[in-house]
Amino acid sequence: MTAFDQAERRAWAGRAAAYAAGFAKLCAYPVPRLLDAAGIRQGTAVLDVGTGTGAVAAAACGRGAAVTAVDTEPSMVALAARAAPAAEVRIAGLPGLPFADGQFDAVVGNFVLNHVGRPRAALAELRRVTRPGGRIAVTVWAVPAAAGQALLGRAVQAAGVTRPAHLPTLAPEDDFPRTEQGFAALLAGAGLEDVRCSTLRWEHRTTPEEWWSGPAAGVATIGQLITGRSPATIEKIRTRFDALCTEFTGPDGALVLPHAALLACGRA
Repeated sequence: MTAFDQAERRAWAGRAAAYAAGFAKLCAYPVPRLLDAAGIRQGTAVLDVGTGTGAVAAAACGRGAAVTAVDTEPSMVALAARAAPAAEVRIAGLPGLPFADGQFDAVVGNFVLNHVGRPRAALAELRRVTRPGGRIAVTVWAVPAAAGQALLGRAVQAAGVTRPAHLPTLAPEDDFPRTEQGFAALLAGAGLEDVRCSTLRWEHRTTPEEWWSGPAAGVATIGQLITGRSPATIEKIRTRFDALCTEFTGPDGALVLPHAALLACGRA
């Protein structure tokens, strides 16, 4: 694993409940489209990589698929097993999957490529475990970020907080443009055929308290930027966050946050 992979494993350790209470609801939006893109239906043998709290696995089970779901974080695996009791849920993940070549009819990964240090190698591994002609479908967040996705980062920046040195970024040679063209090229470069990529846009409804709770508990990179700071700095970030929330607050007091993600698929 790269330093990026190791940092990701540390960042998510024990944080499944905090993720489930907030960001998991956002990340569940693409699930039906993801399963459609992978051709998931009755009897499909599907692998859900980076299952998180099990939203994809549960939805695939609901379609009658034979589901195997994996995640590297034990607390996520525990929640996913409860969400999708019909699935085989186990601890495993990229860059090396404990499955035979061509074992699955389809493989899906909902935002998992955001969290691996070598996305090209990860896609090659997904292709390896997919039968020839089987489908692979994956999502990532689009860049530049949609306005709602950028809210927390803007609050951190406005408070004068910078990314700490212990949080590595992807090596330049491992990164790729988070655009339809860039994401499609990543899949094609991994040997997938008939590659398609589209942008999904939606408005996520939440509350300021819910949206703040995940990062305040250290969830995701944004949470790692916030936790570990002094109480005064965290309060400063929260003050900036509250002020920025007014841009997205609807008449009922809910936050309405525009988001955009990329959905790409292809054949192994």
